[in-house]
Amino acid sequence: MKIIAASTNPVKIAATEEAFRLMFPDQPVEVIGMSSPSGVPDQPIGDPETLQGAVNRVAFIREQVPEADFWVGLEGGIGRIEGGYEAFGWMVVSDPSGQLGKSRTSSFALPPAVCHLIDSGKELGHAMDEVFAAHNTKQKGGAIGILTDGVIDRKNLYIPAVVMAIIRFKQPELFPVAPADA
Repeated sequence: MKIIAASTNPVKIAATEEAFRLMFPDQPVEVIGMSSPSGVPDQPIGDPETLQGAVNRVAFIREQVPEADFWVGLEGGIGRIEGGYEAFGWMVVSDPSGQLGKSRTSSFALPPAVCHLIDSGKELGHAMDEVFAAHNTKQKGGAIGILTDGVIDRKNLYIPAVVMAIIRFKQPELFPVAPADA
């Protein structure tokens, strides 16, 4: 099974690979990472913008590599909550027919110092690096990895959401193709 992940981030590629291995354990899985524009700001804010980034990434990689079995877009975002921001991600999976499976990760609150830097225009990953004196956290454990002391890292946050986005393809008889999906 050939899967194109709309990212060169090793965490996103690994999450995609693990999710497909879990859902299709009897099939060989090959995940190829590919840079893809999101078409949204570098730091998407809110569910609609974050989801649109994942959808846009999938559309781009489908055009670039049309011979895959699945295409996956993973987009991390933040949303405003009382007192600051929460972080989450949207996962979008597409098959050759063009159907989309979509799912959102759990969300978690961000510390006030990080929220302050976000308000000043920094991306979450850069804000986390600055506050926690880290380097390139978004390609490692991510904000969730730092905040949970590694109990949950970015890869393990994303895997369940990718799995849930795959459901419609694993159980196609339960999801008839609607005209808008075709």
